[in-house]
Amino acid sequence: MEHTTIDTDIKTVGETLPAIIDQIEITSSGKAFIEANTIGSTLSEVKHSHIIPVFIKDNEPVISHCEFIETTLGVAMDIFRGEGILKPNVRLSHPIKGRIPEAKNKPAIELLDHERTIYYERMAFVIEIPTIYTDIGGNRLNLTIGGVKAYNLDNLYNKSGADQHFKIFIGFKNTVCTNLCVATDGYKGDLKVKNVDMLRSSVRQMLQNFNAVQISQQFNELSEYNLTEQQFAQLIGRCRMYRYLPENLQKEIPELMFGESQLNTICHDYYRDKSFSRSEDGNLNLWRLYNLFTGANKSSYIDTFLDRSVNAFDLVNVLKDAVKNKDACWYLS
Repeated sequence: MEHTTIDTDIKTVGETLPAIIDQIEITSSGKAFIEANTIGSTLSEVKHSHIIPVFIKDNEPVISHCEFIETTLGVAMDIFRGEGILKPNVRLSHPIKGRIPEAKNKPAIELLDHERTIYYERMAFVIEIPTIYTDIGGNRLNLTIGGVKAYNLDNLYNKSGADQHFKIFIGFKNTVCTNLCVATDGYKGDLKVKNVDMLRSSVRQMLQNFNAVQISQQFNELSEYNLTEQQFAQLIGRCRMYRYLPENLQKEIPELMFGESQLNTICHDYYRDKSFSRSEDGNLNLWRLYNLFTGANKSSYIDTFLDRSVNAFDLVNVLKDAVKNKDACWYLS
């Protein structure tokens, strides 16, 4: 299959959605893109084995995980027609278990498979397009699309027609480590829609407006700037201080969404990560630092995962501007 490097704007084409998504055979590759408190699944399992929640007041179904994934995949197959698009890689958390009425009085241990029902409150998925890629610092980045759905953000006690909340993105996946590289320009973190048509329109608009060349250039620029070991230590110390700052001081500083456990992982990987650890002189370029943050982000829960992904990119760009222009920066001061 022919491959397309990122040296021109991403193409957009017609309006007709492909009819058969099930023809895709290869699943988006690599190990889990998110690990904490999640299990792997497939579109087929979600489609055929999970029940669909409803709005309680009128018993009308919400937009299901399956509809979300298939809608996004259909738009991607239309816009990137002719490219190699892989099957969605799906991760689930927070199972909601039930049973059919006939098994109401059975002890749980005696339930048969067909008597159990389940759906998951939270779901994340990615769809990889390996024929559209770029290379940053010797790492191949494949164009990747995906989203998050968390039913706990919806008011299911409402009637159908109420807002339903989604997170959608287009960015890149680092094939060296499966870290997701997501920037603000390719992310909608609080998308509210009332039906599948509105969801489809929003996904299409996001994909068509994404400038892959510009984002690729921003990633590439990170490898041109370094932090010394002392600056890295200063950064980690400031990051640990951030959450304890008075609220009025926090508002004056670029936001940090990473917690103590992620910072511990970053410190560990600064010395030991096979791909993104410091150089022999202790320096660490900002591309590697960014990947230490996105790697640590894999321990985030589904509902905070994409927001932290974007936050990592924003933070590293603040550091880049400070190093590049020798400006004052609270995290490095």
